[in-house]
Amino acid sequence: MSKSIYVGNLPWAATEEEVRDLFAQHGNVLSVKLVSDRETGRARGFGFVEMEDADADGAIEALDNFSFNGRTLRVNEAKPRAPRQSRY
Repeated sequence: MSKSIYVGNLPWAATEEEVRDLFAQHGNVLSVKLVSDRETGRARGFGFVEMEDADADGAIEALDNFSFNGRTLRVNEAKPRAPRQSRY
């Protein structure tokens, strides 16, 4: 099984490759998805990393509050997304 990990407070200039390399030091990275603004295309400063269960817990422990390119990362297990409320 795999776990989705929330990674917050990323530097704006961080790339998926840099985040993958950082997490790969702690195990097998299955995927990396950095979130960008739909309208501007600019990074929003957070993303998600998917890792094997066995590796994910160690990566969360090691990288929460880790300083990455001058920013202190917030790393925890991603919570399932709540259903969006209708605007109408």
